[in-house]
Amino acid sequence: VGIVPPSEPPLLGLVSRIAPALTGGNAVIALASESQPLAAIELAEAIATADVPGGVVNLLTGHRVELAPWLASHMDVNAIDLTGADGLRTDLEIAAAENVKRVVVGRPDSQSLYEISAFLELKTVWHPIGT
Repeated sequence: VGIVPPSEPPLLGLVSRIAPALTGGNAVIALASESQPLAAIELAEAIATADVPGGVVNLLTGHRVELAPWLASHMDVNAIDLTGADGLRTDLEIAAAENVKRVVVGRPDSQSLYEISAFLELKTVWHPIGT
């Protein structure tokens, strides 16, 4: 899941968008706040020393205008969260449509458990009961 989190507040915006995707069992590529990347760098150091498997959380620093289009159009990214992509949202949605990527736009201040359902694929399997 590619994530473009809100820039403000830098740590809460990043964590509140990463957590629902991780809870659903996904790997995450997230963009750090462009103006205040230190919070994301500190979070990356904490994740590196925690029990999180390598490659599950990937944090990129840099200009969002340059990084976000590559994230939206990459064929190995299956979903993208555009909550913090204010001025780029339309272009990123068009780029994501090329490989039928799931596009999620959450509320920046939301910390609801229902945010998790956007990153899940649920199936119902019926088991017949024989007589």
